[in-house]
Amino acid sequence: MRMPARGMWTRPNPPEYLSVRKKVRPTNPELVDSVSGRSYVASVTVNRGLVIAGTEAPAASGRTTDSVNPWTGQAYASVAAGSPDDVERAVDAAASAFDAWAAAKPAERRTILLRAAELLAARTPEIIALMAEEVGGVAPWAGFNAMLAADMLREAAAAATQPVGQVLATNADGVLSTLQRVPKGVVAAISPWNAPVILGVRAVALPLAMGNTVVLKPSEDAPIACGLLISDVLHEAGLPPGVLNVVTNDRADAPEIVEALIGDPRVRMVNFTGSTEVGRKVGMLAARHLKPAVLELGGKNPLLVLDDADLDYAVDAAVFGSFMNAGQICMCVDRIIVDRSLAADFTARFAARVRDLPCGDPRTSGTAIGPVISPEAAQRVSRLIEESVGKGAGLAAGTGEVEAPGTLIRPTVLTDVTPDMRIHHEEIFGPATVIYPVDGVEEAVALANDTTQGLTAGVITENLARGLEIAGRLRTGIVHVNDQSIADEPQAPFGGVKESGYGRFGGQAGAEAFTDTRWVTAQVTGHQHYPI
Repeated sequence: MRMPARGMWTRPNPPEYLSVRKKVRPTNPELVDSVSGRSYVASVTVNRGLVIAGTEAPAASGRTTDSVNPWTGQAYASVAAGSPDDVERAVDAAASAFDAWAAAKPAERRTILLRAAELLAARTPEIIALMAEEVGGVAPWAGFNAMLAADMLREAAAAATQPVGQVLATNADGVLSTLQRVPKGVVAAISPWNAPVILGVRAVALPLAMGNTVVLKPSEDAPIACGLLISDVLHEAGLPPGVLNVVTNDRADAPEIVEALIGDPRVRMVNFTGSTEVGRKVGMLAARHLKPAVLELGGKNPLLVLDDADLDYAVDAAVFGSFMNAGQICMCVDRIIVDRSLAADFTARFAARVRDLPCGDPRTSGTAIGPVISPEAAQRVSRLIEESVGKGAGLAAGTGEVEAPGTLIRPTVLTDVTPDMRIHHEEIFGPATVIYPVDGVEEAVALANDTTQGLTAGVITENLARGLEIAGRLRTGIVHVNDQSIADEPQAPFGGVKESGYGRFGGQAGAEAFTDTRWVTAQVTGHQHYPI
C-alpha cells in the first residue's frame, strides 16, 4: 500500500487520547513553543500501566517512566516501568492462555481481528493527535499508520485459515501421512517507534491469527502508539485475557527486559523490528536459547534513476522516499543513484523541491518535516553530515544543523560523498540523503549492491522490461520498479537480506514464520510389523 495523495489526511482538533482502562491525571501548564514563541496549554498527561492477563496494572516495583514529546520536550505520558518480574508475570499469562486460544476456531479469531480493524480505523483522528504528541509524526504519516494498520488486522483475519497442511506421499502400506502447521506458543514481540501503529500491529496481528499468544515490548519512545493502543483496540474487540500482554519499560532497563523475555523457556519465538545494531543482539540472544526469530532491520536503500527516467516523476519519488517521516523509516532512500546524463538537472530540481518542504511543529496543518525522535538522534544525524562536509562533501540543500527545539533538522541533500565518509556506509535514519552520479547501468547496480544491508530499493525507468531486469540484479529483499523504496502491503512478504535481517512478515510467508511444521501419520488400515 502506498501513501495517500497529498491532502487526503487533514488534522482535526486533537481530542484527548481515549482508550479503555486508562487513567488520566489532568494537568494544564502553560508552555511556550520554542520556535514560534506562542503559548499553549499542554495536553493532559496520560498515565498507563502494564497489560497482563487482560488487566492494566502498575509495575511490581511501582516505578514509572515518561514518554517525551520530541517537539516540546515535555512528558506526554507516564507509563509503568516494568522489570524482569513483570516479564515473568506476562509470560505466565500468555502461557496460561495459549491452549484455549490455539484451540479457538479460526472464525472466532477472525471475528476479533476484523472488529479490531474497524475500531482502529475509527480512531484515526485520535491516532493523528497521539503520534504528533508521542513521536512528532506529521498528520499524513499518522493517518497512513492508522489506515495500513487497520488493513493489517483485516489481512490477519483472512489469514486465520491460511496455515494449510499437505497430504504427503508415503511408501508405507495403509498409512495417512500429513504435514500440519501449528501455533508455536508464546511469541515475544518487540516493536519500534518510527511507524508505531503499523509496526505495533504487525508485531502481533499474524502471530495472534495463527493461534499464538504474545508478550509485546513496545519502544520506550512510543509505549502507547506501538503497544498500549494496540492492546486497547484488541481487548475492546473481544480478545481473551492473557492472549496479548504488554510490558512497558524504562530505557535503562531495556537490556534486562529483553533478556528476561527471550530467555524464558516458555517463549518459543521472537520478532523484532529496529536497527541492525540492536537486531544483531536480539538475534544472538534468540540463537543462544535456540529460538527462531524474524528480524526486520535497517536499510541503506538505493533509488536508481536511469537515463530514460521521467525527471519530474523521479524528483517526486525521491522527495517522498527520502524525507517522509523526516527520513525515519527503515525503507527511506539513503542513496539516489542517477545516470550522469541526468544528474545535474535532477540535482537542481530535487534540491529546489527539498528546500521548499514545510518544516516545524508536527501539530500544524501542512507540516511535511517534523522533528526527529530525540535530541540525541538529531545530534547523531547532524554529526554524520558535518563529518562528510568536513571531508569534502557538498550540500545541494540544507545544512544539517540542529535547530530549535533541538530536534529539528531541515532536509539535507549531499553530493560528492566518497567511501571514506561514514554517511556512505551507515544508515542515516534522518532527514538527509546523498546523490551519486554514475556512468550507466553497470555502475548503478554495483553501487546499489555495495552495502552490507539489503532491505529495499527503487528503480525509475520508462522501460519496464529494463527495470525488471535490473530489479533481478539488486540484492535486496524488496524492489519496486517505477517507484521509490517505501511501500508496504499486508499480504506481501516483507523483510530484507544481508544485515537487514531474516524471516518475513506478511502474507503466506508470515503465516509460515509464526507456525511450526508438524509431521503427523496415522496407520489407517492394518498394523505395522516390527522387526524386534
